Amino acid sequence: MATTAEFDSTTRWERSPKIGLRPEPFGALAYHFDTRRLVFLKSNKLVDLVDGLADHESADAAIEAIIEPTDERSRSAHVKALASLAEAGVIEPVAIL
Repeated sequence: MATTAEFDSTTRWERSPKIGLRPEPFGALAYHFDTRRLVFLKSNKLVDLVDGLADHESADAAIEAIIEPTDERSRSAHVKALASLAEAGVIEPVAIL
């Protein structure tokens, strides 16, 4: 699992195949099948971001696709959230073959 210091938003990320998402009114619960750990995704926008990561060339591009381009505060919050999700094993870097 990546630590916050290792999270690089300029690279491509995806939701781990070991994660199941259960939709909730606040966003979703992420369940890690190996560790049995539950992680809360606290907004529907964050759920959309996690689900759409693999469709973009980088985490930065995925964030830019869901927020206003001038909203630096929201961008920073989403980068921080993704770093936390990477540390929890919810997302992982896309393997380059």
